[in-house]
Amino acid sequence: MTQLVAVVGGGELGTHAVLAAEALRRAAARRNQRLDLEVRGRGTAGTPLTEGAIRGADAVLLVGSGDLGASRFGGLRRAEVGIEDVLTDADRVIERALAGAPPAPAGDGVKRIVAITSCPTGIAHTFMAAEGIQAAAQALGHQVRVETQGSVGARDALTPDEIAAADIVLIAADTGVDRGRFSGKRVYATTTKAAIRDGKGLIATALKDAELQGAGAAESGPDRPAAAETKAGAYKHLMTGVSFMLPFVVAGGLLIALAFAFGGIDAMSAANKGSLGFALGEIGAKAAFALIVPALAGYIAFSIADRPGIAPGMIGGMLAANLNAGFLGGIAAGFIAGYTVSFLNRSIRLPKNLEGLKPVLILPLLGTLVTGLLMVYVVGVPVAALLAALTGWLKGMQGASALVLGLVLGGMMAVDMGGPINKAAYASSAALISSGIYTPMAAVMLAGMTPPLGIALATRLFPGRFTAQEREAGTAAAVLGAAFITEGAIPFAAADPLRVIPALVAGSAAAGAVSMTFGVALRVPHGGLFVLPIPNAITPVLGAVAALVVGTLITAVLVGVLKKRAA
Repeated sequence: MTQLVAVVGGGELGTHAVLAAEALRRAAARRNQRLDLEVRGRGTAGTPLTEGAIRGADAVLLVGSGDLGASRFGGLRRAEVGIEDVLTDADRVIERALAGAPPAPAGDGVKRIVAITSCPTGIAHTFMAAEGIQAAAQALGHQVRVETQGSVGARDALTPDEIAAADIVLIAADTGVDRGRFSGKRVYATTTKAAIRDGKGLIATALKDAELQGAGAAESGPDRPAAAETKAGAYKHLMTGVSFMLPFVVAGGLLIALAFAFGGIDAMSAANKGSLGFALGEIGAKAAFALIVPALAGYIAFSIADRPGIAPGMIGGMLAANLNAGFLGGIAAGFIAGYTVSFLNRSIRLPKNLEGLKPVLILPLLGTLVTGLLMVYVVGVPVAALLAALTGWLKGMQGASALVLGLVLGGMMAVDMGGPINKAAYASSAALISSGIYTPMAAVMLAGMTPPLGIALATRLFPGRFTAQEREAGTAAAVLGAAFITEGAIPFAAADPLRVIPALVAGSAAAGAVSMTFGVALRVPHGGLFVLPIPNAITPVLGAVAALVVGTLITAVLVGVLKKRAA
């Protein structure tokens, strides 16, 4: 029997290296083939090949990139392949390696696809879209690598070699994605929903309609957005701003809550200057919260005009904050800056040797000038008056009006579970935190937790309404609900939408109404049950628990009543 050794190097892709190694082990086991394996890469701790294994080997398989220690193998027959080749068809890789030849390159029918997925919060939709693309590509026989741009940054980042070898670049994102890496490649952009709903159809459309990405994308934005991305329009730009704004809201809100925990309700008063509570309040309120509106405006502009839009957008956002125009002024400043810079970029033509001045000098300067003057003389004052009226109305809400707003916000969270309606309710409530209005955010979070929690409870109260697989998935839905990931209910809603979605909407609307009626206030825009132990992050805690229990029970009972018995 041929003795085979293999080295898998993942470079930055430690997870992919481990998966490829396991795929090779299983493929070798199916053939009763002896395989000695070494895994190299960040985050891996594979056992190195022994000298005896190398001496006894007839062939070596080198997988992936980085330092694979190829010099150890002298004149052994060798095959060199990419990690994606192993993940696509490990059996074929083993067969070719044993034959002493590398796997044949992808034929005309097999395409190499690199993809990026991203959503505003970088949690559920980001990874659900990635899974949709990966599953669809595997079913269609294509090779794919997906980079996820989540709340903790990019994971499994695409390498320059992978991008260079790709036939197309597929971007499934609800936020702006820097395309500077993809100059000269065919690019197709769409939303995460398209990847989640119909991955196969998306890949077929992308292969047909992808457009060539022009040079200079990093400095001046894409030459022309794909049709699907254009349709996303203002919503995508707003969600990009929200996604970059959220870390400032989270950090500031939690620090203010901790300030109250350490220094009491008067922690940020001048009398407590020098105390830990006062310092935490200064960091949270005077630093983190002060940057919320500039970050929102800056990254709305970034989504529209790429990097040249950031400075005009952030400066416009700072003017909005100084003019007391708040998040509404920030949104206006972001769109003004973004579209102004985009227009100037298309309109200004310079000699080639001066073109480099546009992104670092001309566009930021002129964009800031136009945005700043419009904010000071045209937009700022009326928007500030509008925000003051909105703030007064929301803070004065009691009784029936608060209940109605809670019903509306809660229902919006469950209608499309992470879609545009859900995100509209979430984004507006999160932005209100910067104006000191915390009750809508509490209603939105509690209502967003209700769908998966209610489904999970229904699988226990009414097991006959669910298949064995659905009952098992109920546990995962409970965990997702506890973490405020509404998308945990999507598989159940997709399987029986006419019965399940009305039950989800009813339960979420009830949770939102109870929350608003009790005046529950939430200072941070995420966290689910995990914010309950943090002092003053959500108050009153009992009101929040009551809203969550009521919404969850209503959802569970209605699901049990409306759904038919499982076959």
